Amino acid sequence: MASNSERPARAAVDERSEYDYAGEDVERPALVAALRGRVDGEVRFDSYSRELYATDASAYEVTPVGVVFPADTEDVASVVSYCADRDLAVLPRGGGTSLAGQAVNEAVVLDFTRHMDSVVGVDPDAREARAEAGTVLADLNGRLAPHDLKFAPDPAAGDRSALGGAIGNNSTGAHSLKYGKTDAYVEECEVVLADGSVETFGEIEVAELRERADPESDDLLSRIYAGVREILDEHADEVEAQFPDLKRNVSGYNLDRLVEEAESGTVNLARLLAGSEGTLAVITEATVSLEPVPETKSVAFLTYDSVLDAVTDVQHVLDHDPAAVELVDDTLIDLAADTAEFEDVVALLPEGTRAALLVEFYAESDADGESKVADLLADRVGDVAFDALEAHDDTERKRFWKLRKSGLPILLSRTSDEKHISFIEDAAVPPEHLPEFVERFQQVLEANDTFASFYAHAGPGVLHVRPLVNTKSEAGIEAMANIADAVTDMVVEFGGSVSGEHGDGRARTQWNRKLYGDELWAAFRDLKTAFDPDWRLNPGQVCGDVSMTENLRFDPDYEFDAGFDSALRWENENGMQGMVELCHGCGGCRTSQENGGGVMCPTYRAADEEITSTRGRANALRQAMSGDLPDDPTGDEFATEVLDLCVGCKGCAKDCPSEVDMAKLKAEVEHARHEEHGAGLRERLFANVDTLARVGSALAPLSNRLADLPGARALLEETVGIARERSLPTFERETLRDWFDARGGARVSESEAVRRAVLFPDTYTNYSHPEVGKAAVRVLEAAGVRVDLADRTDSGRPAHSKGFLDKSRQTARRNVAALAPRVRDGWDVVVVEPSDAVMFQSDYRDLLGSNAAETVAGNAYGVCEYLDAFRLDEAVNWDAGSLGLAYHGHCHQKATKKDHHAVGVLRRAGYGVDALDSTCCGMAGSFGYEAEHHAMSTAIGDILVGQVGESDADLVVAPGASCRTQLGDLLDASFAASPTDRDGPPTPIEMLAAALDG
Repeated sequence: MASNSERPARAAVDERSEYDYAGEDVERPALVAALRGRVDGEVRFDSYSRELYATDASAYEVTPVGVVFPADTEDVASVVSYCADRDLAVLPRGGGTSLAGQAVNEAVVLDFTRHMDSVVGVDPDAREARAEAGTVLADLNGRLAPHDLKFAPDPAAGDRSALGGAIGNNSTGAHSLKYGKTDAYVEECEVVLADGSVETFGEIEVAELRERADPESDDLLSRIYAGVREILDEHADEVEAQFPDLKRNVSGYNLDRLVEEAESGTVNLARLLAGSEGTLAVITEATVSLEPVPETKSVAFLTYDSVLDAVTDVQHVLDHDPAAVELVDDTLIDLAADTAEFEDVVALLPEGTRAALLVEFYAESDADGESKVADLLADRVGDVAFDALEAHDDTERKRFWKLRKSGLPILLSRTSDEKHISFIEDAAVPPEHLPEFVERFQQVLEANDTFASFYAHAGPGVLHVRPLVNTKSEAGIEAMANIADAVTDMVVEFGGSVSGEHGDGRARTQWNRKLYGDELWAAFRDLKTAFDPDWRLNPGQVCGDVSMTENLRFDPDYEFDAGFDSALRWENENGMQGMVELCHGCGGCRTSQENGGGVMCPTYRAADEEITSTRGRANALRQAMSGDLPDDPTGDEFATEVLDLCVGCKGCAKDCPSEVDMAKLKAEVEHARHEEHGAGLRERLFANVDTLARVGSALAPLSNRLADLPGARALLEETVGIARERSLPTFERETLRDWFDARGGARVSESEAVRRAVLFPDTYTNYSHPEVGKAAVRVLEAAGVRVDLADRTDSGRPAHSKGFLDKSRQTARRNVAALAPRVRDGWDVVVVEPSDAVMFQSDYRDLLGSNAAETVAGNAYGVCEYLDAFRLDEAVNWDAGSLGLAYHGHCHQKATKKDHHAVGVLRRAGYGVDALDSTCCGMAGSFGYEAEHHAMSTAIGDILVGQVGESDADLVVAPGASCRTQLGDLLDASFAASPTDRDGPPTPIEMLAAALDG
């Protein structure tokens, strides 16, 4: 396919609410108006925007003064200058993925990721790139990929974290053994200084720096040079004595690199900013050096009897010059074994494995990689490691890395008051001290009546350790402080660092004095003052006065009151409250389709707005229920600002590392809203669409012509709020039920049948698209299935998606009562429409929680899932020809990990299938019909259209009625060609029926 592939424009999102900032010294309207008059970007000081930026990926929460989205460096300079004159703090922020709390402060936040996110240029010959501070690292590497180059530091959050943040945190990742930290790649930075002046930092000869240094000058840059000169002249010996000799140290300011570079006669002041967490200057652009992408890789997975055995072996593994050495401990292995996503990977491990080291090598060729792994195994297996696995192709390597990366999602899925908190997570020690460090760390945890998993970057001596702590209790706060104090003492004793990866922030700043001593602590503060005389840039961090036990998101004063009782079943600790509080802020919902893939979060991908991400909605919901936001979660303001643009795709329940189920939470809130305030006409119409469809079918074809009457669409939009641009559903006079009865029912006898299935004729299939149901019957019968049709057509999905939970529960109860006896009699339940299938499989459990509901849910299948699960299609002689299909799976199927079934069956039928890694189509049931949502719906749909356009397939197929409507409206007619007479692409089951006929 071609055309329709241009990247869609970002959808417009309405301006947030008016100002709610109550400043002490500045009258808020004047402040907002003044900033808006100075910048081309947006200025938002409303309560919603402020609370959205009160958290990052850490355990901390601080409400900012307001948020500015600068358009360029001039905007940044204007804001910093204005704030400097009025004693307002400023906080530069990227993706908000910081784990130590350095991205939250009582300050004017500058979010660079909305507008200042461009790659300015790439020079492949010089191996350099220049990009704005808000550029996502994955986007930068995407631009570099055609040149076989990359920005080498690879933090785990690289698909949503920004270049400015990577420099601010001096980020690195799993391959720091090869690449070191970000500071090694920073060549030049354009910065805005604390007084609003714009400068360029890069290489400067020490002699010139000395010449230009003047601590008494009115020029801020001259005073900065004087501050740097003082470090070199007065503290160089202490820096060499006190800074840890580690590959991974990002605590304090980057003075060791400064002193080391000065020995050559030249220093690069841009590298001094690495790890400064926005406290010295605001980076707006940076030039970074690049590394070639390795030719290939190989992986060994060494297995051990214990964690101590594994960490003892690290220093010997390092002798083989690996690119990465990652630890997986027994806690993670046990937890992963109990999860559906990772149990197959754990099953690969040899019996008795209680810890493992994932060792990756970069290689010039496959033979080279195999040789490196063979040398490692010959040396280590049988000594301390008792066995090993190895992987050389990309698929197998990803399986091992998948297990290693499973740690954080599993740990962060707790819905109890106890959480695995990131406060001493990335302490680093020389690898030779790891065994004693781990052993004594475990003793500290036991002394504080808790535990943690030990995993991640064993090679450079950085183990991620998140103790389980309840910060809502005084005892939990005390344990948190005691653990951090004791671990810091160990780190100092072993010559390590309190932060080997994630920076100081609010979690670790207070320990830098103990780590470096009084002289360097004072030197840090003097350097901070030289750059920022009034301490206005992200104050409190690195060498400030923040405390690790203050400003916690959850503390002993935290209160939660949803304001209503939950209507659904929540099978987790703390029920609905546990889910509301589950988001930890990693920002996984802020990935682009190109970098993150998956379903989550379609509205963010279209709008590029924090409020449209799962993180934004989850935080806002928690803040409303804890009193941080002034609005009732069931009120008009909250509904409009927060939940209105959630399309209920369920993608977050799968793609979010913590599995925050925003669709389910939205259903709860909307149900409570209906209970309190009633519901509008349009909502009730959509909730009762089965009744409307039945009437439309009875009146067809007359009903299909009504929308084409002059003025009808405009009237429909003005009275009901249905977008005039939308293609409206049409109806068939002969329903699927009519057709099935007319043909005499089942065609496969009881004696011939390999299985028996009750086909549920959902609303759209029965009344609007019976040809899809006919295709399903034909294919099932060809596979030897005896088919009967259920008497009911409403699954409850329309009502459920609009928050009418009493109605959907009533419908679910009736369907279960009718179908459970048949299931017990040996029949399966098969559903054509994906969202209706998931209603049976998942939502009925939440609504009813009965044994009968479990029985039906456990035996309900989407039609292609049914064929694939029992390999029924293998008995069919298919003749699909050579047609290539671009397959867009339904978001509900993707969210429940069932979208692959159609791909497997279509391929076995002979089709070439390009399975698109697509998000929701944007139609989302009734969402795309609603006039106020049409722009957002089409913006999301344009992302899918772009993917379809980039596919080489001949035809696009999609199983959902909503998806097909969206594609039919947005795709060129040639793309949407269907073997049926209707508009829009065909379904997979129709393509299978076509393959029956060749």
